[in-house]
Amino acid sequence: MVLLGSLIKRGLRLRKTINKVRKGRSASHWQRSTLVKLLKKAKGTQFGQTYNFEGILKSDFPRNSFQQTVPIFDYTRMHREWWSKSLAGEQDVTWPGQIKYYALSSGTSGSASKYIPVTGSMIKSMRRTSVRQLLTLVNYNLPEDLFGKGVLVLGGSTDLEKVGNYYMGDLSGINQANMPFYTSPFYKPGKAIARQKDWNLKIDEIVKKAPNWDIGMITGVPAWNQIVLERIIQTYRLNTIHDIWPNLSVFIYGGVAFEPYRTAFDRLLGKPIQYLETYLASEGFLAYQSRKEVKGMELVLNNGIFMEFIPFNASNFNEEGELRPDAQRPLLIEEVRKNEEYAILISTNAGAWRYLIGDTIKFSSVEHREIIITGRTKHFLSLCGEHLSVDNMSRAVELLAEQRGISFPEFTVAPMPSGHFFGHHWYIGCSESIPMDSQSLALQLDSILCMLNDDYKVERQHALKEVQVTLLPVTWFYEWLEIRGKIGAQSKFPRVLRGELLQAWGEFILNKQRLG
Repeated sequence: MVLLGSLIKRGLRLRKTINKVRKGRSASHWQRSTLVKLLKKAKGTQFGQTYNFEGILKSDFPRNSFQQTVPIFDYTRMHREWWSKSLAGEQDVTWPGQIKYYALSSGTSGSASKYIPVTGSMIKSMRRTSVRQLLTLVNYNLPEDLFGKGVLVLGGSTDLEKVGNYYMGDLSGINQANMPFYTSPFYKPGKAIARQKDWNLKIDEIVKKAPNWDIGMITGVPAWNQIVLERIIQTYRLNTIHDIWPNLSVFIYGGVAFEPYRTAFDRLLGKPIQYLETYLASEGFLAYQSRKEVKGMELVLNNGIFMEFIPFNASNFNEEGELRPDAQRPLLIEEVRKNEEYAILISTNAGAWRYLIGDTIKFSSVEHREIIITGRTKHFLSLCGEHLSVDNMSRAVELLAEQRGISFPEFTVAPMPSGHFFGHHWYIGCSESIPMDSQSLALQLDSILCMLNDDYKVERQHALKEVQVTLLPVTWFYEWLEIRGKIGAQSKFPRVLRGELLQAWGEFILNKQRLG
């Protein structure tokens, strides 16, 4: 395995040189080329014929013609008008052929899961992007033998549910079910455990097998990886996870901001490891962290996804995070600016077209096409102009944890009335039994938010009259997800709760408090 690791690392160095040459092309070149490929492939589909992809391809400026001809879709409209036909068994609807897989999204924006098509082309694209991220590991001065160690992939079940002519399940389960054979020597927990549908039983089996593995990398959502590492340490009475996996060097994560989990993770480790972020959504693999000491993730512009960017502001989106009918024309990659917030539209080789994915981002570097995820179009608070993003929320909780010297791995925020004005109610999860006064926590959190966000600071003097904090056991957050069928793999707790979800959360807390 050491020899294999040496060969892999040599290959990484070679690819690093090749990638430098490839990056000589401009971002707009890669995106123009990507769109043309998508249009050519899908011009014979029902969607391509309805929106005249043939004519768009013949135009002088296909990107401009594409924007003028094809409307913007959110999930509801895309599913109602197009993807429902694919689910019913029709072929050549938005992408050639019949869709074999559907990823069930985590559904944090609403109560129901969404069925996102996953084509063979998209699976290949995600695999290529995964390899590209692997190639960037040569930038981090990691030991050669790391590349011969095991990789623990904490994902959904590969035992996908068959419905008619297609299979459905978590995207992570779909990807694991289609992993190439040459990854088998490294991939953990192995096929048998990966098929396990019961999340709690899966964790039990991983904990039992843990002493038999030499893990160098772990991947997945931070919350569930934290639970697994804690269980292993507790079961074998270890000081840190490095007592059993001394070669653990990398954690590749995605789905949520890592900052609220950092304090808890650091306590589980015997030595520092490299944390690397990915932007892998059910709709595609959009970006990954590629440079050392850089927070931003590099967008993947030449692998089956065409992107547009809508400035995320009050002119383009209403108070509920919905796109206004008179929103401005979305920007192309060469038109974006650093540190401005955007919502992303994607067109993909899975048959999504001008699809509002629901995430908001900022460019940390336009030159390197690097972004940070700031939140969700519907997971922000602006009751009275405070413009509080998930990025602000996560950073505030991180700073609160640092100042208190404890871990707050989960939180959510709910809007609330405060007389004739407004307020924010924070629910913060803590894994430690330390007495804390909620009022002092609220004052401290409020002070941090005023420092982070000028709009918030202004509104705290006017319409935003109240900030409340309710401290809860962090296990309650995971119990609530389990009750709602959202436990494991890609499931994560919504950072903002409204409507029916907020009502259900409130009822859950009351029941837990009644039970003592």
